[in-house]
Amino acid sequence: MTDESPAGAVDARFTLAAERTLLAWLRTALGLLAAGVAVLHVVGQFSSPALQTTLGVVLVLLGGLTAALGAWRWQRVTRALADGGPMPGPAAIWAVVGVFIVLAVAFAVSG
Repeated sequence: MTDESPAGAVDARFTLAAERTLLAWLRTALGLLAAGVAVLHVVGQFSSPALQTTLGVVLVLLGGLTAALGAWRWQRVTRALADGGPMPGPAAIWAVVGVFIVLAVAFAVSG
C-alpha cells in the first residue's frame, strides 16, 4: 500500500480531517443555539428580562455565525488543499473566542 495519490488529487485523510473539523464547528453552533433557546424559553426569569432576552438572542446569533464561519473555513481549507494555497488564518476563531469571553462576563454579572 502506498501513500501516493494520483496527480492533483488531495489525500483523502486531509479531506476527511477538514470535514471532521467542520462537524466540530457545527456541534459548537448547535450547542450555542440550544443554549440561546434555553435562556429564552427554559431558564427561569433573570433579574432583568431585557438582559435575558439580549443574552439569549446573542447566543442564537452566535450559533448561526459559528455555523457560517465553520462552513466558510471548511471551504477555504478544501480549496487550499486542492490548489496548494495558504490555509485560512485564525481570525475567525479569535472572533468566536472573543464573543465567548464577553458572554461569560455578561452571564457572570447577571447572576
